[in-house]
Amino acid sequence: MEQAIIVGAGPCGLSAAVELKAAGLDPLVIEKGPIVHSIYRYPTHLTFHSTPELLEIGGVPFVTANERPTRLEGLNYYRTVAERKELRIRTYETVTAIEQVETGFAVSVLDLAGRKKRYLTRVVIIASGYFDHPNKLNIPGEQLPKVNHYYMEAHPYAEKKVVIVGGNNSAMDAALELIRVGAEITIVYRGEKLSPFVKAWTKPVIESMVAKGRIRLLFASTLVEIRDDDVLVATGEQSIWLENDFVLALTGFHPDRELLLSAGVKVDVMTGAPHYDPLTMQTCVPGIYIAGVVAAGSRTNEIFIETGRHHGKLIATDLATKVQ
Repeated sequence: MEQAIIVGAGPCGLSAAVELKAAGLDPLVIEKGPIVHSIYRYPTHLTFHSTPELLEIGGVPFVTANERPTRLEGLNYYRTVAERKELRIRTYETVTAIEQVETGFAVSVLDLAGRKKRYLTRVVIIASGYFDHPNKLNIPGEQLPKVNHYYMEAHPYAEKKVVIVGGNNSAMDAALELIRVGAEITIVYRGEKLSPFVKAWTKPVIESMVAKGRIRLLFASTLVEIRDDDVLVATGEQSIWLENDFVLALTGFHPDRELLLSAGVKVDVMTGAPHYDPLTMQTCVPGIYIAGVVAAGSRTNEIFIETGRHHGKLIATDLATKVQ
């Protein structure tokens, strides 16, 4: 019988594990991919928006020579924290169900070989993040192999005609990288102007590239259909076909609510956010807690690593007197 199981080994899940250990508990962390799988799937050359101090967990300093750390430094840092804190982590095990039993909860998983396992625990902390669930366009052609909801690096798109859907930082960063390899870029964005969340140091560069004709930026526009050699874009009162080789649908992500719902946790119909006590992070199901962006529902821009990392301390404080 485990004292606590944490679903997800992202920064917020690791932070929760560290805080629980400090409170005298020894949680088991279950992760369907590698440690900090979401950061692993970030673009190869990504630089965090946050300073290293805001990404630290467990009191372990995040040392970097740069003002803002890179993806690779993030991977190294969180892996180091897990090693130093001697966290028990089962990677490449996917949680498929959480059921209430007499002694607490039964957590069912599938390992990398597809074998079923079952863990018993008194407490479950769901810190599953959202990066594995992209927001789909739901348009004809989205299933074509030329379409990708993740961007890793520019090299595969050299000298190709690429449509980027979205107007957030990931879309703008991808556009600037793609220019350097000679890609022909069209950004399709439903907003009327650049998002206020675009990084201050990126915005003038994008505006300059648009003014010079290096990037075609279509405001108040939507992608309507994707075909093998072209795409249909609705912009203003007209629809235009554009020759196209690849589509990067960088439209964000959303948490997986199925695991919460299957465990009996109520979810707000409008926001998608689970019902929970913000002082303890316990949901409406006693013994089930949440940590990280999963608490935000569809408003994923409200919780980041720098805020979600503190959820573990709230949980540990609440559990310290409950689980022996």
